[in-house]
Amino acid sequence: MAKSSRKKILEDERKILFELQKNSNKSIGKIAEKCNFSRQKAWRIVKRLEKNKAIWGYRAVINNKKTNMNDYILLIKLKRLPINNSLEKQIIDGEIDGLATGMGVIIENNIWLHGTYDGVVYFSAEDIRKAKKFHEGFLDLYQDNISESQLLEQIVTMKKGGFANPELKEAKSLLDI
Repeated sequence: MAKSSRKKILEDERKILFELQKNSNKSIGKIAEKCNFSRQKAWRIVKRLEKNKAIWGYRAVINNKKTNMNDYILLIKLKRLPINNSLEKQIIDGEIDGLATGMGVIIENNIWLHGTYDGVVYFSAEDIRKAKKFHEGFLDLYQDNISESQLLEQIVTMKKGGFANPELKEAKSLLDI
């Protein structure tokens, strides 16, 4: 495949990805229209991106305030790097997901970091009590590997999943939201 055609394919994929990130709920026809592609071309690109795991899935962006949930962030520092095999297996096996499900907690993102902290978990829980219970369960699960953790409650969400909070414009103050 010529370099220019590979470059064009990547450019077309980025156009599709950009439109999907803006709103994956759009019809393939609307996405194609925005990208100036035929519906068939857009569909083929999306299917190729899904097959290659460039697209992992689709989901709705939920306003947790309307569903009586609150957003939390858990920052984690590990005792040692590189991590040992048993911790790596626990992470890959998703043991944290089992813990969350049993507590009524929804994990939105679980991310490995390079920087001051080694990991961050974004999650939703009904209230601070459940968030703290999840935090304690998390510490018990990974007890031998964590040197420090911080639980933070999100006060105001300006943007989530690429979407601006629609209530920001109506609020008199950020604390009203």
